[in-house]
Amino acid sequence: MSNGDITLTAGDAEATVLPGNGGRVGGLRVGGVELLRQGERFGCFPMVPWCGRIRDGRFRDGAAVRQMPLNAPPNAIHGTARDAAWRTAREGADEAVLTYDLVEPWPYSGRVTQQIALTGDCLTLTMSVETYESSFPAQIGWHPWFNRNLGGEDVTIDFAPAWQEERGEDHLPTGRRVEPKPGPWDDCFGMPGGVDVTLTWPGQLELKVTSREEWVVVYDEQREAVCVEPQTGPPNGLNTHPRLVTPLEPLEASTTWTWTRL
Repeated sequence: MSNGDITLTAGDAEATVLPGNGGRVGGLRVGGVELLRQGERFGCFPMVPWCGRIRDGRFRDGAAVRQMPLNAPPNAIHGTARDAAWRTAREGADEAVLTYDLVEPWPYSGRVTQQIALTGDCLTLTMSVETYESSFPAQIGWHPWFNRNLGGEDVTIDFAPAWQEERGEDHLPTGRRVEPKPGPWDDCFGMPGGVDVTLTWPGQLELKVTSREEWVVVYDEQREAVCVEPQTGPPNGLNTHPRLVTPLEPLEASTTWTWTRL
């Protein structure tokens, strides 16, 4: 088992997987064109065992109150796995499977498994969190940074959410659902039929981000890149929409990016 970089290829698509840097997809090239923002904090990283911000870094589990490090003061953000080295369980020409064992500061033991599978026209990311000991609340999500510009016109983002989570001054959902508002966004949206967001680089490429999950955060306030983040619950969801991982029932999610040349 190593955590050296992995290159997957299928057709004219090539993905770089970085187990040693948070289990992230470091790059995705289609016909030689890089779709993901480059840099050690970018690419596409897994958000686990929580997504987005936890208010004050605290969440309840029954009677216990758990405190996470405030890595985005005054909150904790994006889980612990993106800062860790993952292990390569399996790698092939077009697929890799990585694992990460949950450790401190996360207070519960468990294992995260992520599968990255590439074809000539899509990339599928699948993640599961399982435990053989005590049950705990968790979330799964992905945080891709798609380049805003691939050399032509800027990307457009098209989706039809059922609602937008009202965002408070502290960037956390207030618990109210409101009519979706026009961008720019750093916001969470509800898509009960499943996440379905289309990114179009005019005259170049169309890419669809889909998932069976019903939550997506869209972030396009940065000049270089836009983010479309499918996740199993909203930000602060360990407090407001906890999903339980039990010895009998892991938490599983997946997302697929499908592209077409224009």
